[in-house]
Amino acid sequence: MFYEPSKGHGLPHDPFKSLVSPRPIGWISSVGKDGAVNLAPYSFFNALSGKPPLVWFSSEGQKDSATFASETREFVANLVGRDLAEKMNKSSVNAPRGVSEFAYAGLTPVPSRLVAPPRVGEAPAALECKVTEIFRPRGLSGQETGAIVVIGEVVGIHIDEAYLTDGLFDVVKAGNVSRLGYMDYSTIDAIFSMRRPRWED
Repeated sequence: MFYEPSKGHGLPHDPFKSLVSPRPIGWISSVGKDGAVNLAPYSFFNALSGKPPLVWFSSEGQKDSATFASETREFVANLVGRDLAEKMNKSSVNAPRGVSEFAYAGLTPVPSRLVAPPRVGEAPAALECKVTEIFRPRGLSGQETGAIVVIGEVVGIHIDEAYLTDGLFDVVKAGNVSRLGYMDYSTIDAIFSMRRPRWED
């Protein structure tokens, strides 16, 4: 089949997010200028540079994570392991501002080293970030979309040593959780390696 997104797909549900998957989950903790703390998962999240290490998340609308990151210019991207999937999902509740998602989901806020937002103490790893850019992307029409993209440079990294195997972060042991389409998620349970080919070889 072929379809143009602007004209509809004719399927029971939009397949776009399922086609562009799996997507890592950025479990974003942030603090507002008034000291309010927020924790929320974002499936529009990824790394975009290694030097310097940059990550981004995209909020579909002006939600607390983007608002707080804009106010204080800091956030933490926490990794979701398989044993945290249910608590991550619980933290996505549309709670009113002032309600702690940490407490609601039964999670431990732990002070970060270099930024104000706390990290998830139970997470296998966490990236402390300082905001470098915030913008609204545009569609072909030139109009701004409702999405808000937040880019941050990773200034500090926490790794639970229980998830290191021979000095390497063990994604299978951590069971990194990713977002698929619809209501679906996946977890890493196997890896394989391939070396990039070299023309001269």
